[in-house]
Amino acid sequence: MLGNTLAASFIWGVNTLFLLDAGLTNLEAFSANAFFTAGMLIFEIPTGVVADTVGRRVSYLLGTITLAVTTVMYWLLWVWESPFWAWAIVSVLLGLGFTFFSGAVDAWLVDALKATGYKGSLETVFGRAQIVGGVAMLSGSVLGGVIAQATNLGVPFVVRGAILLLMFVVAAVLMRDLGFTPDRSQGPLRATRTVFKASVRYGLGDPPVRWLMLASPFTAGVGIYVFYALQPYLLELWGDEEAYSIAGLAAALLSGAAILGGALAPRVRKLFRRRTSAILLATISSVVVLLGLGLVQNFWVAVVLIALWGIASSIDDPVHRAYLNDMIPSKQRATVLSFDSLLGSGGGVVFQPVLGRVADVGGYGTSLIWSGVISALAIPFVLLSRAQNAPADTAHEVTSEAEPEAEPQP
Repeated sequence: MLGNTLAASFIWGVNTLFLLDAGLTNLEAFSANAFFTAGMLIFEIPTGVVADTVGRRVSYLLGTITLAVTTVMYWLLWVWESPFWAWAIVSVLLGLGFTFFSGAVDAWLVDALKATGYKGSLETVFGRAQIVGGVAMLSGSVLGGVIAQATNLGVPFVVRGAILLLMFVVAAVLMRDLGFTPDRSQGPLRATRTVFKASVRYGLGDPPVRWLMLASPFTAGVGIYVFYALQPYLLELWGDEEAYSIAGLAAALLSGAAILGGALAPRVRKLFRRRTSAILLATISSVVVLLGLGLVQNFWVAVVLIALWGIASSIDDPVHRAYLNDMIPSKQRATVLSFDSLLGSGGGVVFQPVLGRVADVGGYGTSLIWSGVISALAIPFVLLSRAQNAPADTAHEVTSEAEPEAEPQP
């Protein structure tokens, strides 16, 4: 978590500025981001199958090397001032890299916790991971902005590629699959079909999982846009479009919020009997903050609202992940988690170019207001998941297995 997030966050504070500096319009920049999420949409299930049939460690290693190569390719496109179609292709390949991580890392962790007899709260573990990720994101985003200010917008991408190569070596030496035995008895196509059917059954076929997953396009999809739109929006409010360190402040604020949210998530969870109560609180808070963020014109008020949005999202994430993990069987865990990420990516594919166009026409403030409106559409789906009264909604400890009640173990 530390190495991955540090590498990724070197560009998070300047990514939108990097794309605009390459000559892309807002529509093209956010469309490039949409192609990135389209890559995640296309490859989520196949890479989830890799994690569930070959191994979580193999999936992680493939993701690290893929991201290292495509990050350097992104830098080359900037150097060459390449046309939009080239950005679109490489963005899809970047999405491929991240799909090797989504689902696989969480599945690797939860399986290992069960294998080693851990009986505590998943929210606590995911909260700690978020704190570590927040520290890495804070360091990386600030350093990325400072490095870009001192050199140019391309250098943070080169640094990111180097750190990813280092993480490949670290994972190759230290990472092991615990509590999971890959099933390699089937060929790739048959394994894909088998795991996909089981994932649909335990994902969209399970009502509390289904409704929670259907909320993802509106929360995760909009969240991707907001994260990257905050960079130029803060510069606009600050009044200096070349103050790259200020752009890095958005990512730094959100990383600080991730640290605080990760620490608060287990405590907030204890305030409620049900996990969906904490998820609802975070979702509604995010909607209100985004609407306010779109209306303000003061830089420092915007900074406070960005921090509040980050805290709400960061409290939601560990609880959301714990709730979902407790409802999924081990063998299908990586693929179902990837399917949840796939739906979030689908929302990003649709909403990023739309909101980017809104920003071109009406400004970033207007696009943030619409972001809040779209995020509000997730609330009914969380309520529907809550209405199913799943045992995982009130669970506090790691369960021994997540098989549905209709199929009791002998």
